[in-house]
Amino acid sequence: MPILADEIDRAGMIFRYRLLAYVFMPEHVHLVLWPLEGMQLGLVIGGIKARSARRFFAGTGIGPRGGTRVFWQRRCHDHNCRTPETTREKINYCHNNPVRRELVADPGQWRWSSYNAYRGATDVPLTVDPIPL
Repeated sequence: MPILADEIDRAGMIFRYRLLAYVFMPEHVHLVLWPLEGMQLGLVIGGIKARSARRFFAGTGIGPRGGTRVFWQRRCHDHNCRTPETTREKINYCHNNPVRRELVADPGQWRWSSYNAYRGATDVPLTVDPIPL
């Protein structure tokens, strides 16, 4: 399992959020997460980013330049979905991102997405949780 998928899965087991959708793009990631009561989503995202970056750099032999190695942007751009319609819109946005970028003609062709999990496939990078709406 790729590092990022492994760390998202690991964080899900620890923090018990629901993973509703994902897409791994060449230079960014989209996640639709349903946090459980009282969970601090910023800590979860920070942990995923920190652990995946450490694992990436450990596997490359790349040392810090000037004392710093940068893998992720400092901030993530989040959006709170307040309605079932908005949540479904964000899930569709994720799944269609590779098509909009012209990387594939159909979202089902992009392996690094939850799209095929929604279609019943089991050979996907991460399984998704049912939408609790």
